[in-house]
Amino acid sequence: MARTNTIIAIDGYSSCGKSTLAKALAKKLHYLYIDSGAMYRAVTLYFIRHAVPLDDEQKVAAALAAIHIDFHTAAGQTCISLNGEDVSEEIRQMFISDYVSEVSAVKAVRSAMVAQQQRMGRNKNIVMDGRDIGTTVFPDADLKIFMTADPKVRAERRYLELKNKGEDITLEEVFENLAHRDYIDTTREESPLVRANDALILDNTDLNEEEQLQFVLDRL
Repeated sequence: MARTNTIIAIDGYSSCGKSTLAKALAKKLHYLYIDSGAMYRAVTLYFIRHAVPLDDEQKVAAALAAIHIDFHTAAGQTCISLNGEDVSEEIRQMFISDYVSEVSAVKAVRSAMVAQQQRMGRNKNIVMDGRDIGTTVFPDADLKIFMTADPKVRAERRYLELKNKGEDITLEEVFENLAHRDYIDTTREESPLVRANDALILDNTDLNEEEQLQFVLDRL
């Protein structure tokens, strides 16, 4: 049976502004926004809190069975809950960023999250951003965007974001973290970060948020 809903997939490197664009696009089109990266961050938070060893398949499986992730709206913002607890702020901290790529590379974790993401996108018009949305989660998405930007610009954006939240971090630490995550994301065995053949490239190194949104709307 043919799908009747519309799916927009936005993939790309860390700190390229995928979530910012996806949120703006979903708001403009009145679509559901799903932040797949936040889901992996929530899993990472649970794994850290419960000291789940990534090389122990049984403990990983048990942890995943105990994790329930949900999205909700509060004060006009899309928030994420982990087992009923709003963790929207905590999952954006640097200690999560330092470990999320390793957790995301675990096959069982990716399989569990992809299954959840596909259920969320069933019969609803959605915008979803992540690393493998257009290649693995929704290879039949109606529009695929692959975002990239100069690594230095990405690091500066992320650095300012973290500093504004009060994190004690240096630009060099952020740059090294992004380089590390890029390496893991692009070389992992399970659903590596690659551009889908039919994805449009959006390099936003020199684009503001309004220009990025218009880029997608023009092509939609």
